[in-house]
Amino acid sequence: MNWRTKARLVKRKKNISKMKARETERSMKKIEEKNKTASFEIIFIGRSNVGKSTILNEITGEKLRTGKRPGVTLKPTHLYFDDLLVTDMPGFGFMNGVTEEKTEEVKTGIVRYIEDHKDRIKIAVLVIDGAAFEQIVKRWDERDEIPIDIELFSFITEFGISPIVAINKVDRIEKDAYDEKIDTIKKYYNEYNQNGKNVAFSPISAKRKETEALVKALRNELHVLKRNDLFKFFK
Repeated sequence: MNWRTKARLVKRKKNISKMKARETERSMKKIEEKNKTASFEIIFIGRSNVGKSTILNEITGEKLRTGKRPGVTLKPTHLYFDDLLVTDMPGFGFMNGVTEEKTEEVKTGIVRYIEDHKDRIKIAVLVIDGAAFEQIVKRWDERDEIPIDIELFSFITEFGISPIVAINKVDRIEKDAYDEKIDTIKKYYNEYNQNGKNVAFSPISAKRKETEALVKALRNELHVLKRNDLFKFFK
């Protein structure tokens, strides 16, 4: 391959890249315009591969993309119900096949999204891995750092957004250790509650389709916010 052919190929790749960037920008603008019609938003956030999309599919009856590989959701995915916007946020933490730079970009994007839409976001569901929680906290404690999901929880409560902690994968917790593990999770999160709002804790198992506790918590929060009309969108 001579240098002229190589130059043409390089130029073609650059043009394709620019076209894709423009298409993405146009698509994002359309989504944001559509999102502006919503007055009430519920976001689902959590670590990669913790089960957010699967849970949403179960409680709404919709079909979001899911996968066993961490990092399937790399940008917010939205569901629309009247003036209600339900948003599946990208997972943070380890993402298979995703560069460290992209991982940091995703984290920054989550924070910026919450900051930009804090007035519209009324409820935040933080999905955690109940079975792995203590191991995750221990790893961060060894580095003398606070886990990312705890920091994000504090960030959410600072804005006065109603928090729900969905403790997923409880089917993996041994029965004789169940009560102690759930109490440990509750105690840990309550220590980082920035504004004293009541925190709802919902032990669930998306794998077994046992999500009733989360639906109940969502309806309780909606009732407090005088939006009983939205009950029908969660089953």
